[in-house]
Amino acid sequence: MSRIAFIGLGNMGGGMAANQVKAGQTVLAFDLAAAAIDKAVAAGCQPAASAAEAVGQAEVVITMLPAGQHVRAVYETDILPNVAQGALLIDCSTIDVDSARAVAAMAAAKGFRFADAPVSGGIMAADAGTLAFMVGCDDADFPAVEAVLQPMARAVVHAGASGAGQAAKICNNMLLGISMLGTCEAFALAEKLGLAPDRFFEIASQSSGQCWSLTTYCPWPGPVPTAPSNRGYEGGFLTALMLKDLKLAQEAAAKAGATTPLGAQAEALYAMFDGLGFGGKDFSAVLQLMRGKIDELG
Repeated sequence: MSRIAFIGLGNMGGGMAANQVKAGQTVLAFDLAAAAIDKAVAAGCQPAASAAEAVGQAEVVITMLPAGQHVRAVYETDILPNVAQGALLIDCSTIDVDSARAVAAMAAAKGFRFADAPVSGGIMAADAGTLAFMVGCDDADFPAVEAVLQPMARAVVHAGASGAGQAAKICNNMLLGISMLGTCEAFALAEKLGLAPDRFFEIASQSSGQCWSLTTYCPWPGPVPTAPSNRGYEGGFLTALMLKDLKLAQEAAAKAGATTPLGAQAEALYAMFDGLGFGGKDFSAVLQLMRGKIDELG
């Protein structure tokens, strides 16, 4: 049994912390929102009054925070000055590569092992313990990181050195955002051409257009019962989070001098959809924008 400090108990972090409890770990939980702490306590976590208190006697620290500035601040102010020597530090937030590498450098300077380990899978996977983790860390540290992440994961992949986890995450989610838009456009066109959506799904899922956005996360209600499209586009990967990841990808592309025109278009379309008030809907709900039926989203 390990003592794990879990900082950041939002849509993703709450389910992740609960799965550590289910695995028999002692979880010291902290979030700025009292309701999030209460929910974590109901799942078996122990409450902490602050991030500094949570990490004081922890063997492992896991953070799941909104953005790079939050991760930098929490590590600099609360974690590194208070955590016990020998603790393993893992940040599962989705942040910019520069921030991940900066935090890794701060941790290394104080003698700590650190990994950036952003996730893919959304809220349902966080609750179910079936997230995919993309890990950036030293080769020697990966087995320990993998063991900690296993109760929350269906896959844990070593992407490379510090920052590589974040690089993998933003590239993967840029591809996902683009492929979902293409899938939605195809469904919208099929409808206009008089092709039944279920028949289009049957054909495309066995043809060259097959992709994860179609066969696992179908934006049209019906063909894939587990997809958020069958729940009013609730409980999946929020449009606002997809937009965040696409912005990170575009910022990284600009710094690296990479050409990503489809990524830029995807960011613009999701920014429009978010601006219309649908940031809290699953990102596949953009189908209704393509169909001209966003009024059906409520």
